[in-house]
Amino acid sequence: MAGLALDGANPDVSLLYDINGLAADAPGWFDRVMELVGEYGTMFGMVLVALWCWWSVRRREDAVTSVAGLVWAPLAAGIALLINIPIRGFVERPRPFNDHKGLEVLIAGKTDYSFVSDHATLAMAIAVGVFVANRKFGLAAIGLAVVAGFCRVYMGVHYPTDVIGGFALGTAVALLLAPVAMALLTPLMAAIARSEKAGWLVRAKGSAARGAAGAGPGLGGPAVVPAQRAGDSERNDLAA
Repeated sequence: MAGLALDGANPDVSLLYDINGLAADAPGWFDRVMELVGEYGTMFGMVLVALWCWWSVRRREDAVTSVAGLVWAPLAAGIALLINIPIRGFVERPRPFNDHKGLEVLIAGKTDYSFVSDHATLAMAIAVGVFVANRKFGLAAIGLAVVAGFCRVYMGVHYPTDVIGGFALGTAVALLLAPVAMALLTPLMAAIARSEKAGWLVRAKGSAARGAAGAGPGLGGPAVVPAQRAGDSERNDLAA
Protein backbone atom coordinates (compact mmCIF):
# COMPACT_ATOMS: atom_id res chain seq x y z
CA MET A 1 0.00 0.00 0.00
CA ALA A 2 2.97 2.32 0.41
CA GLY A 3 3.19 2.80 -3.37
CA LEU A 4 -0.19 4.50 -3.59
CA ALA A 5 -0.12 7.59 -5.84
CA LEU A 6 3.59 7.46 -6.59
CA ASP A 7 3.27 7.62 -10.37
CA GLY A 8 3.89 11.12 -11.69
CA ALA A 9 1.10 10.61 -14.27
CA ASN A 10 -1.41 9.95 -11.52
CA PRO A 11 -4.08 12.71 -11.31
CA ASP A 12 -3.55 12.77 -7.56
CA VAL A 13 0.11 13.68 -8.04
CA SER A 14 -0.64 16.09 -10.88
CA LEU A 15 -3.15 17.96 -8.76
CA LEU A 16 -0.65 18.00 -5.90
CA TYR A 17 1.90 19.73 -8.12
CA ASP A 18 -0.71 22.15 -9.48
CA ILE A 19 -1.88 23.27 -6.04
CA ASN A 20 1.52 23.23 -4.38
CA GLY A 21 2.94 25.08 -7.38
CA LEU A 22 0.90 28.08 -6.25
CA ALA A 23 3.14 28.25 -3.18
CA ALA A 24 6.27 28.42 -5.32
CA ASP A 25 4.86 31.38 -7.26
CA ALA A 26 3.38 33.22 -4.27
CA PRO A 27 5.27 35.83 -2.21
CA GLY A 28 6.83 34.65 1.02
CA TRP A 29 4.39 36.51 3.26
CA PHE A 30 1.45 34.77 1.58
CA ASP A 31 3.02 31.38 2.16
CA ARG A 32 3.43 32.23 5.84
CA VAL A 33 -0.26 33.19 6.00
CA MET A 34 -1.28 29.92 4.36
CA GLU A 35 0.95 28.03 6.76
CA LEU A 36 -0.72 29.65 9.77
CA VAL A 37 -4.19 29.18 8.32
CA GLY A 38 -3.59 25.54 7.39
CA GLU A 39 -1.93 24.56 10.65
CA TYR A 40 -3.89 26.60 13.22
CA GLY A 41 -6.17 29.20 11.67
CA THR A 42 -8.96 27.00 10.37
CA MET A 43 -9.15 25.09 13.65
CA PHE A 44 -9.36 28.36 15.56
CA GLY A 45 -12.05 29.54 13.16
CA MET A 46 -13.93 26.30 13.71
CA VAL A 47 -13.93 26.91 17.46
CA LEU A 48 -15.26 30.44 16.93
CA VAL A 49 -18.06 29.18 14.68
CA ALA A 50 -19.01 26.52 17.23
CA LEU A 51 -19.07 29.08 20.06
CA TRP A 52 -21.13 31.49 17.99
CA CYS A 53 -23.52 28.68 17.14
CA TRP A 54 -23.81 27.73 20.83
CA TRP A 55 -24.51 31.33 21.80
CA SER A 56 -27.21 31.55 19.15
CA VAL A 57 -29.03 28.23 19.57
CA ARG A 58 -29.45 28.68 23.33
CA ARG A 59 -32.21 31.17 22.50
CA ARG A 60 -34.13 28.71 20.33
CA GLU A 61 -36.90 26.39 21.40
CA ASP A 62 -34.84 23.41 20.18
CA ALA A 63 -31.86 24.49 22.27
CA VAL A 64 -31.52 21.10 23.96
CA THR A 65 -31.08 19.12 20.75
CA SER A 66 -28.94 21.82 19.15
CA VAL A 67 -26.52 21.96 22.06
CA ALA A 68 -26.42 18.16 22.08
CA GLY A 69 -25.29 18.34 18.44
CA LEU A 70 -22.55 20.80 19.35
CA VAL A 71 -21.32 18.52 22.11
CA TRP A 72 -21.30 15.65 19.63
CA ALA A 73 -19.04 17.58 17.21
CA PRO A 74 -15.75 17.31 19.18
CA LEU A 75 -16.63 13.79 20.31
CA ALA A 76 -17.10 12.75 16.69
CA ALA A 77 -13.74 14.32 15.81
CA GLY A 78 -12.01 12.38 18.57
CA ILE A 79 -13.58 9.09 17.47
CA ALA A 80 -12.64 9.75 13.85
CA LEU A 81 -9.02 10.41 14.81
CA LEU A 82 -8.90 7.14 16.76
CA ILE A 83 -10.28 5.25 13.76
CA ASN A 84 -7.65 6.89 11.56
CA ILE A 85 -4.77 5.43 13.60
CA PRO A 86 -5.09 1.87 12.22
CA ILE A 87 -5.93 3.22 8.75
CA ARG A 88 -2.67 5.15 8.55
CA GLY A 89 -0.74 2.18 9.86
CA PHE A 90 -2.30 -0.12 7.26
CA VAL A 91 -1.87 2.15 4.22
CA GLU A 92 1.57 3.48 5.20
CA ARG A 93 1.64 6.17 2.54
CA PRO A 94 4.72 8.40 2.93
CA ARG A 95 4.39 12.16 2.88
CA PRO A 96 4.42 13.45 -0.71
CA PHE A 97 7.70 15.35 -0.30
CA ASN A 98 9.44 12.04 0.48
CA ASP A 99 8.65 10.60 -2.95
CA HIS A 100 8.33 13.64 -5.22
CA LYS A 101 10.95 16.27 -5.95
CA GLY A 102 10.34 19.94 -6.54
CA LEU A 103 7.59 20.43 -3.95
CA GLU A 104 7.45 23.64 -1.95
CA VAL A 105 7.18 22.27 1.59
CA LEU A 106 6.05 25.00 3.98
CA ILE A 107 6.24 22.93 7.17
CA ALA A 108 9.23 20.74 7.89
CA GLY A 109 9.46 17.87 10.34
CA LYS A 110 6.42 15.84 9.24
CA THR A 111 7.61 12.26 9.64
CA ASP A 112 4.35 10.35 10.10
CA TYR A 113 2.25 8.79 7.34
CA SER A 114 0.16 10.87 4.98
CA PHE A 115 -3.11 8.97 4.45
CA VAL A 116 -5.59 9.87 5.93
CA SER A 117 -5.05 13.54 6.80
CA ASP A 118 -5.68 14.12 10.51
CA HIS A 119 -6.37 17.81 9.91
CA ALA A 120 -8.97 17.08 7.24
CA THR A 121 -10.57 14.37 9.36
CA LEU A 122 -10.73 16.56 12.45
CA ALA A 123 -12.02 19.61 10.59
CA MET A 124 -14.78 17.82 8.70
CA ALA A 125 -15.97 15.78 11.70
CA ILE A 126 -16.38 18.97 13.72
CA ALA A 127 -18.01 20.77 10.80
CA VAL A 128 -20.57 18.02 10.20
CA GLY A 129 -21.25 17.87 13.94
CA VAL A 130 -21.98 21.60 13.91
CA PHE A 131 -24.21 21.00 10.86
CA VAL A 132 -26.19 18.48 12.89
CA ALA A 133 -26.78 21.22 15.46
CA ASN A 134 -27.51 24.07 13.03
CA ARG A 135 -27.39 24.09 9.24
CA LYS A 136 -26.41 27.74 8.82
CA PHE A 137 -23.41 27.54 11.12
CA GLY A 138 -22.66 24.03 9.87
CA LEU A 139 -22.25 25.26 6.29
CA ALA A 140 -19.81 27.91 7.50
CA ALA A 141 -17.85 25.23 9.37
CA ILE A 142 -17.81 22.96 6.32
CA GLY A 143 -16.42 25.86 4.30
CA LEU A 144 -13.60 26.22 6.82
CA ALA A 145 -12.91 22.48 6.63
CA VAL A 146 -12.56 22.71 2.85
CA VAL A 147 -10.12 25.60 3.27
CA ALA A 148 -8.14 23.53 5.76
CA GLY A 149 -7.89 20.64 3.30
CA PHE A 150 -6.77 22.91 0.47
CA CYS A 151 -4.09 24.42 2.70
CA ARG A 152 -2.68 20.99 3.55
CA VAL A 153 -2.08 20.28 -0.14
CA TYR A 154 -0.83 23.83 -0.77
CA MET A 155 1.71 23.36 2.02
CA GLY A 156 3.03 20.18 0.37
CA VAL A 157 2.35 17.88 3.31
CA HIS A 158 -0.60 15.89 1.88
CA TYR A 159 -1.88 14.47 -1.38
CA PRO A 160 -5.37 15.60 -2.46
CA THR A 161 -6.68 12.09 -1.80
CA ASP A 162 -5.34 12.28 1.76
CA VAL A 163 -7.64 15.24 2.28
CA ILE A 164 -10.60 13.67 0.48
CA GLY A 165 -10.18 10.53 2.59
CA GLY A 166 -10.12 12.66 5.73
CA PHE A 167 -13.30 14.44 4.66
CA ALA A 168 -15.00 11.11 4.02
CA LEU A 169 -13.90 9.62 7.34
CA GLY A 170 -14.92 12.66 9.38
CA THR A 171 -18.30 12.87 7.64
CA ALA A 172 -19.02 9.16 8.01
CA VAL A 173 -18.27 9.12 11.74
CA ALA A 174 -20.20 12.31 12.47
CA LEU A 175 -23.29 11.24 10.52
CA LEU A 176 -23.45 7.48 11.04
CA LEU A 177 -22.96 7.65 14.80
CA ALA A 178 -25.09 10.79 15.24
CA PRO A 179 -28.40 8.95 15.99
CA VAL A 180 -26.83 7.00 18.85
CA ALA A 181 -24.91 10.03 20.11
CA MET A 182 -27.96 12.29 20.03
CA ALA A 183 -30.08 9.66 21.80
CA LEU A 184 -27.55 9.69 24.65
CA LEU A 185 -26.64 13.38 24.70
CA THR A 186 -30.11 14.92 24.36
CA PRO A 187 -31.43 13.63 27.73
CA LEU A 188 -28.16 14.74 29.33
CA MET A 189 -28.51 18.25 27.90
CA ALA A 190 -32.16 18.30 29.01
CA ALA A 191 -31.07 17.47 32.56
CA ILE A 192 -28.47 20.24 32.48
CA ALA A 193 -31.09 22.66 31.15
CA ARG A 194 -33.22 21.99 34.25
CA SER A 195 -30.31 22.81 36.56
CA GLU A 196 -30.46 26.21 38.25
CA LYS A 197 -26.68 26.63 38.20
CA ALA A 198 -25.70 25.06 34.87
CA GLY A 199 -28.89 25.59 32.88
CA TRP A 200 -27.44 28.63 31.10
CA LEU A 201 -25.06 26.30 29.28
CA VAL A 202 -28.03 24.91 27.34
CA ARG A 203 -30.63 27.68 27.46
CA ALA A 204 -30.16 31.43 27.61
CA LYS A 205 -31.76 32.89 30.73
CA GLY A 206 -34.18 35.04 28.78
CA SER A 207 -35.52 32.05 26.85
CA ALA A 208 -35.51 29.47 29.64
CA ALA A 209 -39.13 29.93 30.57
CA ARG A 210 -40.35 29.89 26.97
CA GLY A 211 -38.23 26.87 26.14
CA ALA A 212 -39.44 25.00 29.24
CA ALA A 213 -43.04 25.71 28.35
CA GLY A 214 -42.58 24.54 24.79
CA ALA A 215 -40.56 21.50 25.83
CA GLY A 216 -43.35 19.89 27.81
CA PRO A 217 -42.97 17.50 30.76
CA GLY A 218 -40.32 15.45 28.98
CA LEU A 219 -37.84 18.33 29.18
CA GLY A 220 -38.83 19.54 32.59
CA GLY A 221 -41.34 22.09 31.35
CA PRO A 222 -44.74 22.36 32.97
CA ALA A 223 -47.71 20.94 31.14
CA VAL A 224 -49.61 23.70 29.35
CA VAL A 225 -53.27 23.80 30.41
CA PRO A 226 -55.53 25.51 27.84
CA ALA A 227 -57.68 28.36 29.07
CA GLN A 228 -61.32 27.61 29.79
CA ARG A 229 -63.89 28.71 27.25
CA ALA A 230 -66.23 31.51 28.25
CA GLY A 231 -69.28 29.21 28.37
CA ASP A 232 -67.50 26.75 30.65
CA SER A 233 -66.50 29.58 32.97
CA GLU A 234 -70.10 30.83 33.20
CA ARG A 235 -71.46 27.36 33.95
CA ASN A 236 -68.86 26.91 36.67
CA ASP A 237 -69.93 30.24 38.21
CA LEU A 238 -73.63 29.23 38.18
CA ALA A 239 -72.83 25.86 39.68
CA ALA A 240 -70.89 27.57 42.44
